[in-house]
Amino acid sequence: MNNKDFVDKACNIARNYKTLYVMGCFGAPLNANNKKRYTTNHEYNKQASRKKKINNASSDTFGFDCVCLIKGILWGWKGSLTETYGGAKYCSNNVPDMGSDAILNYCTGVSSNFNNIQIGEILHMSGHVGIYIGNGLAVECTPKWADGVQITAVGNIGKKSGYNTRTWVNHGKLKYITYTSTSANNATVYYPKYAGNSNSIVDILKSLKIDSSFSNRKNIAKINGIANYLGTATQNNKLVELIKKGKLIKK
Repeated sequence: MNNKDFVDKACNIARNYKTLYVMGCFGAPLNANNKKRYTTNHEYNKQASRKKKINNASSDTFGFDCVCLIKGILWGWKGSLTETYGGAKYCSNNVPDMGSDAILNYCTGVSSNFNNIQIGEILHMSGHVGIYIGNGLAVECTPKWADGVQITAVGNIGKKSGYNTRTWVNHGKLKYITYTSTSANNATVYYPKYAGNSNSIVDILKSLKIDSSFSNRKNIAKINGIANYLGTATQNNKLVELIKKGKLIKK
């Protein structure tokens, strides 16, 4: 797998699937059998608050933790609701099981200098990992913020409007990923900047001839780091703020 495909798969999960942080889970759909399994197999998941979240999750929600997101992708996760691990096969593709700190043993070029980081590199801090996707952003699975797989800003590079920020310790190239030049793939595409006076995101999108339906606004919100979009005033105001700055991400 090359780094572009690796990043695309991670972004697809963050943007297009319902996910929940479940310790030790590498992409299993949270059906009744898996809920029973994961609420009894790990002390973290047995906590009352976490157990409640797992049991209340819809059956089309997929469970991941930080390093299991990476392993799930490498093990062939495909979003299947009918397969135990969403299509991932444990320890397949010659990729071993590894923990969030041990993963650095499978990386090269580990560095605390973030100036020349490439997309697809593993981001690391003690007990936690993520994936660098370019443009100062990462995909990570964490119980913080959106409580699942989400896009966040890499604080080592700088904060970004509309994203929660995490500062990492180091990064490295995972030996199971082929890293190629990605400068062209790093360019973020933004929607046109809105220069009018309206504060209605629906009216603004219509004026720019962009689909203003709720489903499309929900997709736009997710791409821009706004999880669980319900069309609230706060969420819509954030979209308006971004598009007026010319910073509403299209892809």
